[in-house]
Amino acid sequence: MGILDSKVPSGPLADKWTKHKNEIDLVNPANKRNIDIIVVGTGLAGGSAAATLAELGYNVKTFCYQDSPRRAHSIAAQGGINAAKNYQGDGDSNYRLFYDTVKGGDYRSREANVYRLAEVSGQIIDQCVAQGVPFAREYGGLLDNRSFGGVLVSRTFYAKGQTGQQLLLGAYSAMNRQINRGKIQPFNRHEMMDLVKVDGKARGIIARNLVTGEIERHSAHAVVLATGGYGNVFFLSTNAMGSNVMAAWRAHRRGAYFANPCYTQIHPTCIPVSGDHQSKLTLMSESLRNDGRIWVPARKEDAVAIREGKLKPTQLKEEDRDYYLERRYPAFGNLVPRDVASRAAKERCDAGFGVNKTGEAVYLDFDAAIMRYGKEKALTSGMKDADDKTIRALGEEVIEAKYGNLFQMYEKIVDENPYKTPMMIYPAVHYTMGGLWVDYNLQTTVEGCYAAGEANFSDHGANRLGASALMQGLADGYFVLPYTIGDYLSNDIRTGKIPTDSPEFDAAEKEVRDRMEKLMNGKGTHSVDYYHKILGKIMWNKCGMSRNAKELQEAIDEISALRKDFWENVRVPGTADSKNQELEKAGRVADFLELGELFAKDALTRNESCGGHFREEYQTPEGEALRDDKNFKFVSAWEYKGEPKDAVLHKEELKYENIELKTRSYK
Repeated sequence: MGILDSKVPSGPLADKWTKHKNEIDLVNPANKRNIDIIVVGTGLAGGSAAATLAELGYNVKTFCYQDSPRRAHSIAAQGGINAAKNYQGDGDSNYRLFYDTVKGGDYRSREANVYRLAEVSGQIIDQCVAQGVPFAREYGGLLDNRSFGGVLVSRTFYAKGQTGQQLLLGAYSAMNRQINRGKIQPFNRHEMMDLVKVDGKARGIIARNLVTGEIERHSAHAVVLATGGYGNVFFLSTNAMGSNVMAAWRAHRRGAYFANPCYTQIHPTCIPVSGDHQSKLTLMSESLRNDGRIWVPARKEDAVAIREGKLKPTQLKEEDRDYYLERRYPAFGNLVPRDVASRAAKERCDAGFGVNKTGEAVYLDFDAAIMRYGKEKALTSGMKDADDKTIRALGEEVIEAKYGNLFQMYEKIVDENPYKTPMMIYPAVHYTMGGLWVDYNLQTTVEGCYAAGEANFSDHGANRLGASALMQGLADGYFVLPYTIGDYLSNDIRTGKIPTDSPEFDAAEKEVRDRMEKLMNGKGTHSVDYYHKILGKIMWNKCGMSRNAKELQEAIDEISALRKDFWENVRVPGTADSKNQELEKAGRVADFLELGELFAKDALTRNESCGGHFREEYQTPEGEALRDDKNFKFVSAWEYKGEPKDAVLHKEELKYENIELKTRSYK
């Protein structure tokens, strides 16, 4: 076991990033023309990084498995992006955003990275406004803000319920400018199959053309991985069906340490599972918790009657409802952090108060907000004595303006009108805080290989606050990586082009072809999805919202056996040298079967509860997460040794010099 060096600069917290930028080496503009960078993944982190690096003068190649960067999973982000601009005048600041983020992550994130994130957050908004992102505005013309969970201020900028899509279009337009200039060479419908190292440095990738099946070699002086998270290890998640861990995992197999794999976020406001036919789950934005009140029946018999269809939620009187988040956490109410809200929903449903047919759903009710907004609009419209029907109609108009596309999406999926009856929600796998370990420069333990956005572990600790994913992705891509990668590349100005006909590229391509051939030669009758679904059930049941030592060990053993069976009995139809989506899936599930075991091993070694990692053996009498700061105040970084069971743990000790560690309370 080793102690990792995060390369955090010395000095006061608020000066570290400025000091670091002033001291690191740079690449002359004339020399940037001779340096190549590969960016894998073109969502918010990858797209913004590629556009900025190309604007600076580097030659950039981008790779994504979609037919266009516009289809990156970043478009699914609904509610907003955080920034400490304090437009509301409610006391926000860089320090408060920093503090909320560290506290929200249950004191398991790196102080310096989080402060830098808060520091550049305001620049992100300015950049996106300049790109034409249509953020909502309030009556005075300033950008509007709303609140998200885990904070006491309004700092979330938004574009209706489609913030991710609008931000991605901004990054995509910036990319297109560089594609037009010839500074970005895009390789869409390509998947990274392996990382190539030459003399210990990342010098390129092996990629597969997903249309033709052709295996290609691409070289560069540095490789940036921005391929998102690994939530689909659970099969059912809010991630896009194609979201995978392949690029990050193949880098891990080449020496990049994988950090905190067990830190996975369960989002509290998702449309509940309706049956085994589903291939993914749908997120209802956390922004809805600004106005929606979460409740279950106060009496178990009422919950049973609702499940049996004998009672409608609108028939329950106010005193017969349990607004359990408002009851338990009066200071934050429905806007507690996601891990707290998720566990509370699970507790109520496990106790028998769930409201759908499976008993795994709670209500998100907008009736009070509709009437409140309706009264306000009636008064401002000069209607002093408006009746309830008029007030309700006016209130629904306000709600539609704020959340209309989300309500429409819910109605299409569930076939219920959320303006007239409460939404049903339940927690689901959403975001992964773990990822490739990176230092302050966003470089992995493989020299020349960088990771940005959700693909790295760096900013969120054990739980991510809502609206911070977009902030981190764009911070890394627009404002951090373009500075820090220059420090490394300054040593490459005389290197020249990296050849692809070297023994290292030969060996990497051979390994890729051998692995594909092994997948194609399976003689069994089981489909890839058959194994993925079994893995997902093991992960959800034994590594999901709560874990314990017994079931985690069972998960390790079961996943190991499942992986062995997969390689012997998976059936992949078609051929390897043509378009083959089953082969694509097989490669991704093979990686999930390794990651899943490491995930369970990581959770088993962390004998504490913190954020999204909830060990049943370690909880307060009130059922809250019980941290062990004496023994587990570190980042777990795992070194690949062939089998997940043999992975070696390295630690990065976390230092908190600017924040006092406290019991995380939202009461």
